Amino acid sequence: MKLTAVRKNAIFKLVLVLYSSYLIMPYGVKAEVEDQKLTEDIPIATKIENHLLVENQYSQTPYQEPFETWTAEMLQDFIDQNSCLENIWENNVDETQLTSRNEFTQALNNCIQAVDRDLPDKYSDANNVNRWPILQNTFNNTQATLVITGDELEKLQERVQELENNAFSTTTKFIGEAIFAYSNLSIDKSPRLLSRGTANGSDLLGLTDNDDAEAVFGSRGRVTLNTSFSGEDKLLIRITTSNLAMFDDANELTGRGIPNGEAITGETTQTFNLGANTATFKTQNFTVAYSFPVSDAAKVHVFGAGGIWSDFVPTLNPYFEDYDGGNGALSLFASNNPIYRIGGGSGVGINYDLKFFESIFETATFSAGYLAPQGFQNRFGLFEGDYSLLLQTDFRINNRLAFGLTYNHAYHPSNTAVFDMGGLGNQGVVGTQLANSGAAGAGSPKITNSYGMAMAWQPSDAVSFSGFLTYTNGDVLGSRNAGDYESWTYGLGLAFPNLFKEGGLLGLFAGAQPYVAGFDSPTLTFRNDIVPYHFEVFYRYPVNEFISITPGMIFYSAPNQIDAGAHILTLRTTFKF
Repeated sequence: MKLTAVRKNAIFKLVLVLYSSYLIMPYGVKAEVEDQKLTEDIPIATKIENHLLVENQYSQTPYQEPFETWTAEMLQDFIDQNSCLENIWENNVDETQLTSRNEFTQALNNCIQAVDRDLPDKYSDANNVNRWPILQNTFNNTQATLVITGDELEKLQERVQELENNAFSTTTKFIGEAIFAYSNLSIDKSPRLLSRGTANGSDLLGLTDNDDAEAVFGSRGRVTLNTSFSGEDKLLIRITTSNLAMFDDANELTGRGIPNGEAITGETTQTFNLGANTATFKTQNFTVAYSFPVSDAAKVHVFGAGGIWSDFVPTLNPYFEDYDGGNGALSLFASNNPIYRIGGGSGVGINYDLKFFESIFETATFSAGYLAPQGFQNRFGLFEGDYSLLLQTDFRINNRLAFGLTYNHAYHPSNTAVFDMGGLGNQGVVGTQLANSGAAGAGSPKITNSYGMAMAWQPSDAVSFSGFLTYTNGDVLGSRNAGDYESWTYGLGLAFPNLFKEGGLLGLFAGAQPYVAGFDSPTLTFRNDIVPYHFEVFYRYPVNEFISITPGMIFYSAPNQIDAGAHILTLRTTFKF
């Protein structure tokens, strides 16, 4: 005897009732069902019966009938004959593996298909056909439950969606970092003096002959609090402190006969120097910023104190850039393009997704911002003192190739440096003293216009290339050696992530720190035949998820544009928590 489509449909709906009952279990009961080990020596029908009985104990819905009316013996016999639902548990080879909801769904689907395919053969004889009235009666008794179950399931899904949309509470994430660093500076003997101005035939700027090796050991700590009030915004509070001052603060690479340390260079700055209590860094030791979206494409960043460009502008220097932390490059120069070190402080920035480029690039972003390090001082405010305006457009061609174009316009009052991250001293954090003072001395105010480009290319997961080039045109104001000058900086990095060990990183970086290449002045002339090349190599060894050790070396061919080499040996240990 052949089975009718109605009978097939009855079997399908019967199994669907079982599955629907599983879906609408109370959350705590369902978690208990999914988390406990389902042993193989208990009949499947009994397992289902036990769970449904528990459900009825917790449920407050009056329409759910006890499982006994479903004729458990008949159901067990039906399962034994079809041998399909057994796979739900038998496929778990690992005894500790649990049956997930997705696995149950897949197995149930396979069972329905198997029953539908095999019914004509298994129930064609007279004995089996007599079982159909029992199955049909069971289905009729549960038909009303099936309808209500569907309605309840739909309501439950709506409630879950509502919870997902609104289930957010104010959260704060604490991020801490501690660095212990040993660093040793050695300077070659017999440096040749560089003349900044030769109008009267005398040397105005040079390098003190100091061939002593300077070894220091200290630490830096940084605490960051990220708080979100809506899930899309972020309040950032960052506190940094360090007892590791730059080497030049001890006159290792300073000038001869220049008052107020005018010839101090920023080339030797390493990331753990940030946080030292000096005029150069004190405005960056405390940062407060709030970021929030204003549309699907735009996000605004407000800096109350200590803002820097890399806080929100893509720098396109992967693996070397760790946002001045302890797991990237050793030096600030190798961390990112020095154009991002021009300016900092209080102000505002914005990122805007250029969606009209989506047909050409994977992503395109326009970034703009205004930062003023003296913005908190009532004497100068946001617009009467040091300031910097930055514009950038970066394009990500795919997940392995990106490039960007950057423009930075800045004003630097007397006794401030160009590449100072918004610091209030006359020492830069990267570049030679000439590039930071505008070749005319720190006592002269300056206006700079800088044009930069950067690229990042990762041809495979094992290697990454990145590089940058920046040209700066400066206008020295006032009567003191006024004139125009130009400076250059460029660099190329090669990184090997996960080398030797997961989380390991070998970094090689070469370039020229910001240096003055020419100075047009009616009173001063300038020689430009010495380029301060920078070579850096380091390897980050991850001890575990929270601790890394990074040995490395930095070579300087002509620090401070003086033809006298120097090198730094560093051993850095970073704790992240």
